[in-house]
Amino acid sequence: MNRKSLVPATSLFCVGFLSFSVQAATLTRDNGAAVGDNQNSQTAGATGPVLLQDVQLLQKLQRFDRERIPERVVHARGTGAHGTFTVTDDLSDLSKAKVFAAGEVTPVFVRFSAVVHGNHSPETLRDPRGFATKFYTADGNWDLVGNNFPTFFIRDAIKFPDMVHAFKPDPRTNLDDDSRRFDFFSHVPESTRTLTELYSNYGTPASYRQMDGNGVHAYKLVNANDEIHYVKFHWKSLQGINNLDPKQVEQVQGKDYSHLGNDLIAHIKKGDFPKWDLYVQVLKPEQLSSFAFDPLDATKIWPDVPERKVGQMVLNRNTDNVFQETEQVAMAPANLVPGIEPSEDRLLQGRVFSYADTQLYRLGANALQLPINQPRGKVNNGNQDGAMNSGKTTSGVNYQPSRLEPREEVAGARYSSSPLSGSTEQKKIQREQNFKQAGDLYRSYSKKERDDLIASFGGSLATTDEESKHIILSFLYKADPEYGTGVAKVAKGDLERVKALAAKLSD
Repeated sequence: MNRKSLVPATSLFCVGFLSFSVQAATLTRDNGAAVGDNQNSQTAGATGPVLLQDVQLLQKLQRFDRERIPERVVHARGTGAHGTFTVTDDLSDLSKAKVFAAGEVTPVFVRFSAVVHGNHSPETLRDPRGFATKFYTADGNWDLVGNNFPTFFIRDAIKFPDMVHAFKPDPRTNLDDDSRRFDFFSHVPESTRTLTELYSNYGTPASYRQMDGNGVHAYKLVNANDEIHYVKFHWKSLQGINNLDPKQVEQVQGKDYSHLGNDLIAHIKKGDFPKWDLYVQVLKPEQLSSFAFDPLDATKIWPDVPERKVGQMVLNRNTDNVFQETEQVAMAPANLVPGIEPSEDRLLQGRVFSYADTQLYRLGANALQLPINQPRGKVNNGNQDGAMNSGKTTSGVNYQPSRLEPREEVAGARYSSSPLSGSTEQKKIQREQNFKQAGDLYRSYSKKERDDLIASFGGSLATTDEESKHIILSFLYKADPEYGTGVAKVAKGDLERVKALAAKLSD
């Protein structure tokens, strides 16, 4: 035996005239056993083949082969950070959720992301941006999974796979193709407002810190008296708003394809912690029928509905490990707590299933046992087994109800009741109003913002087929004649044809 192998290994460092040694930790395999040689495979003699019994070689290759889990179909490119949310204005009149109690301080994890493009795509690409917040509340984990845009492209989840496929590269070439997405959206007039925001400079934010966030959907808040209110959540950046115009996009991408992640990480690292105030808009159930559009339509904002401040979020700590935290965080609208419930929003209803199901596929049945996803309180139910189960259950009672080990059902955690009437059906919503808010948004932009929007939208639209192009142009013209005329000129559309198509559209 080589007696030198029994001596703890040290490394000698020399800095100037100073020298010091550092005790090295023992290299081990996953089972905790020490590794004797991590540089050379076992072979049959000096020149023979490698032996199957070299468990260090096998484990390294096995683990390396399995380092990648399925990439998110959407929101693949993300940056995460930890922080706290502090209530400044009590919402107990609206919700029994403890996260809204006066003075409550709740740990949070936020994952910012691009939506369409892959994990290593440039962050300068035009895209909505995800703004997903996991609140580790005293009642359990609540996820507010939203975007920087306050609206979405579609109003029914049944369209979601088709919309994403249209945004993704052509499956034949793996290349982006604007004509595919406009072919799809020419059949979806409800997308006009969100497309307007996407092709504006808000589609290319300069910084995650300088970006607002939105829950997008309407949710129900239920108070201790079982009274229901509908709300929309909005994060307001205290750093202001900053977007890139098309020329700036080219300049930034040439120097830094991770400008959003680099900016957020650097500011947190130097102690310049970004902050957002959370606001809610509130409607009573009887107010839903008073609008010219359906307020539960995710393609709409709630204009003229006052905003009420709730509290402030501060992001003050970067991740220690991007994969274990940012990539393994399992955000899902299904993660709700008593006092917060989904509304009848058709898109949200589908997301309540789809997002949680996606995480089960990506991370496995025990995804919520991972440290980044664990709630503050103890999990106590009969769910069991499955791959990668790290629980330490000792009870023989894996069912409920039971007298041997009672698990109490909390009456206050029951869902609220909603009156229902009518027959099952598959029909459009009754109050669409597809174009007005798009026109309002266009007119809210400065002249430079309008010019940039027209140039960006028109440049992309010019590549699509003539029929789809003119239908999209008619949507824009219906929203605002100046808007449609400007984009038609850049996209080389026939303005008279656009006007004729627009005249056939309902308001």
